[in-house]
Amino acid sequence: MSVSESGDALATGGGEALSGYRGPDPRSSSNAEAAVTVERSGNASASAAHAVAISGHVNQLIVPPLAPQAPVVWPLRLGSVPALASSFQDRTAVRARIDEARTGHATVVLTQVLSGGGGVGKTQLAAAYAHQSLTEGIELVVWVDASETEQAVAVYAHAARCVQAPNLALSKSPEDEARAFLQWLATTPHSWLIVLDDITDPDGMQPWWPPPSAYGRGQVLATTRRHDALLSGGGRAVVDIDTYSAEEADTYLRERLNSAHATHLLDEQAEALTKTLGYLPLALSHAAAYIINEDVPCTDYLNRFNHSAASLDDLFPRQADTEGYGRQVAAALLLSLNVAQACEPVGLATPALRLAAVLDPAGHPHSLWATDAVSRYLSAHRPASAPAGASTEAGPTQARAALRLLHRYGLLTDTAQAGPRAVRLHALTARAVREHTPSDTQPDVVKAATDALTELLEDAPTNNGEDRTVLRTNIDSLDAYAGDLLWEVEGHHLLRWAGRGWSLASAAVPYWQRLTATSERLLGRSHPKTLIARRDLAWTYFRADRFKEAFALLREDLPHQEQRLARHLAARRLRQKPIDTVALLEDTLAVRERLLGPEDPATLTCRVNLALEYWQRGKTSDAALLLERVLIDREATLGTHHPRTLSVANRLESWRSEHKKYWWSSKRLLARAHRADSNG
Repeated sequence: MSVSESGDALATGGGEALSGYRGPDPRSSSNAEAAVTVERSGNASASAAHAVAISGHVNQLIVPPLAPQAPVVWPLRLGSVPALASSFQDRTAVRARIDEARTGHATVVLTQVLSGGGGVGKTQLAAAYAHQSLTEGIELVVWVDASETEQAVAVYAHAARCVQAPNLALSKSPEDEARAFLQWLATTPHSWLIVLDDITDPDGMQPWWPPPSAYGRGQVLATTRRHDALLSGGGRAVVDIDTYSAEEADTYLRERLNSAHATHLLDEQAEALTKTLGYLPLALSHAAAYIINEDVPCTDYLNRFNHSAASLDDLFPRQADTEGYGRQVAAALLLSLNVAQACEPVGLATPALRLAAVLDPAGHPHSLWATDAVSRYLSAHRPASAPAGASTEAGPTQARAALRLLHRYGLLTDTAQAGPRAVRLHALTARAVREHTPSDTQPDVVKAATDALTELLEDAPTNNGEDRTVLRTNIDSLDAYAGDLLWEVEGHHLLRWAGRGWSLASAAVPYWQRLTATSERLLGRSHPKTLIARRDLAWTYFRADRFKEAFALLREDLPHQEQRLARHLAARRLRQKPIDTVALLEDTLAVRERLLGPEDPATLTCRVNLALEYWQRGKTSDAALLLERVLIDREATLGTHHPRTLSVANRLESWRSEHKKYWWSSKRLLARAHRADSNG
């Protein structure tokens, strides 16, 4: 700007106007030193001279009339309000909850914080309200990207200039302009709606929440995945947003494919597909685009999702982002994890989420986080970069704090009212976490989950069916993820416990068939734990009235059981430790008589072995009686001249001879003793 300077003061009445001067810039830093007074009348033209002190000289400026500002044209929409997604679902039940919160709240500014995890459709619901407000005559709608406080301040500052908020001339920074806009919101008679989308820092946004409207014509709608108590303060109502309902998800998929003229891709697996995707709106959008782009029916896509090694980024590729969400599904689901990892308790968010991700997404009990196994795992996997002086030990208190941290950042849900399923996370979130877990960390995660569930099993009440059902579903989820790794960390005992809880025998048979096949493959056919699993499979066959298969399985295992028993007895005798072989054989005989029958060859062999053990223990009468039964049964089944029949007959005859010799010798000894007493 050109300024005429002289040592003398210019006359105050008739100085020449400066060429090109357009008035002071209200945001110029020089105004901190310049005292400027503008008197406006009519069209706000300047009518007085202004004295400005520059380097000790007094200069006279003649300010020409300011250019008149164009009046604001209402209604006014500021910010990038997202377009509604294709086949957008109005979600009547959710909208009803939001409307109820708006009408039933006492505060003039009706703020709903739409709180939920990534991809549940919070932004789309807020966009629907923004579009609806414009059609209903709301005069000002401002869409604010609130993921960063600085962005919100910048939008407020821009809005202040657009609505010609008072006192802008006194503003020295964007923050001052933003405050001027908030003051305008509080005092304007115009109706307005402010949408704060994706609040990630509630503390930082606290000074920038729109104030109450003096005319009762202001509304605020905010979205966030955070669950902080701060969000429900200040007269704000919180409305939790979940995924689609089953009906909404099915309607969305059908309408989306129909709008793309791809109804031929709908088949009988459409419902199963929406369920597998957890009714997550973001995932359904990407999946529908993939199906349309690749021209694959729902069944094929479901098979790829369930049975292929493809990652979520492969199944929901970037080119499937047809609605302009701006990020892939896995990235959206884990958006807050890095931030949570840096919060107190520092370094525990990631290992805690990895542990939760291998359990049942439908929920596991709080008590799991108080187990010694979880404390050991979190302590071992706390990063070395923890704050100086901080202990690396993570006990139940810090485990609980890590759980609440993940809840606040919307990565899982921790709700005590859910009972044994208090801790839940979306199935796709769990899959995204598992896919991003390093391979060298997976054994530790599986081991921690195994040991924690084992501790819960030891304390599980036998009469609480719900608790035991929850434990079984969590074991199933761990098994589905870990596979053979569960056996490597000695966790297969969980599978046997879970299998014994099946109430429906027909459903239990396939379970035990898979378990025994895996045990044979990994441990070996004659391994004791394999034999136990096969015995449980036989019992399951009996319960399902499949007696032929049960008997066949037991007969196949008898040689292995005999070898195992022989090795066990030999080892105990070599160690010269007492062993109650009689009790062991009696138990084995009772089982075989009940399952195989008294005349089965395996039962007869066991009876012979027990008779031999009786004889060695001096229980000759019991031994002879038992061997007589064996002889009768073998004569009936094999015939009198069969070698096995003759062997038993010879053994029995030998015992009888020995018994007679012993009887006669004992009689003679008694007679001698009697004669000696008489002569004495």
